[in-house]
Amino acid sequence: MKKINLKLLAVTSFLTLLPILVGLLLWKQLPDVIPSHFGFDGTADGFSSKAEVVFMIPAIMTLLHLFLIFVTSKDPKAKNVAPKMSTFIYWMIPLISGLVQLSIYGAILGWVHNPTRMGFIFLGILFMILGNYLPKIKQNYTVGIKLPWTLNDEDNWNKTHRLAGKLWVLGGFIILVNEWLRWAVPFVFIGTILVMVFLPMVYSYWLSHVKEKNDKI
Repeated sequence: MKKINLKLLAVTSFLTLLPILVGLLLWKQLPDVIPSHFGFDGTADGFSSKAEVVFMIPAIMTLLHLFLIFVTSKDPKAKNVAPKMSTFIYWMIPLISGLVQLSIYGAILGWVHNPTRMGFIFLGILFMILGNYLPKIKQNYTVGIKLPWTLNDEDNWNKTHRLAGKLWVLGGFIILVNEWLRWAVPFVFIGTILVMVFLPMVYSYWLSHVKEKNDKI
């Protein structure tokens, strides 16, 4: 288990809830029905009430933030998570919360012309950062690629995370670059995510299978 950094938790929780204050300041400028979800082309395809956008989304984000910190701190192997990664976990949800609300408010007020593109740029950068951290993460139960084969074999964990780190950096770069190229965005994005997620899983299983065969020889 790992002790929760209460000061950092207080700061990051406040920042996650900060969009509520922004929403209250903009309240009179916001319509009663607000676009809250956008398609790949940036067109609004989901709508919510003003109260849901201003209050509910930040509240849900804050609950998710608190849950994530709590679960991570209770991991029996929490000390295996590098300090920089632990700090990043505290900041991840506040950053996402700020981006979501900025996209929504910005689209309404004309500050942001394509919220989806801004989101993809953020994701591209996020994946590249996480890809750099993945190979440095030691075995634990909350952060990383948690599969039966990685959790039962430290060598499998390390090799799988080294591959995943490279794939996530490359995947983030592809998503980032394609936001300027705008080439088949839905297919490139979904295809990249599938490769980033499933290839390390298949690789981990293959490593386990090879080891089992070698152990029987």
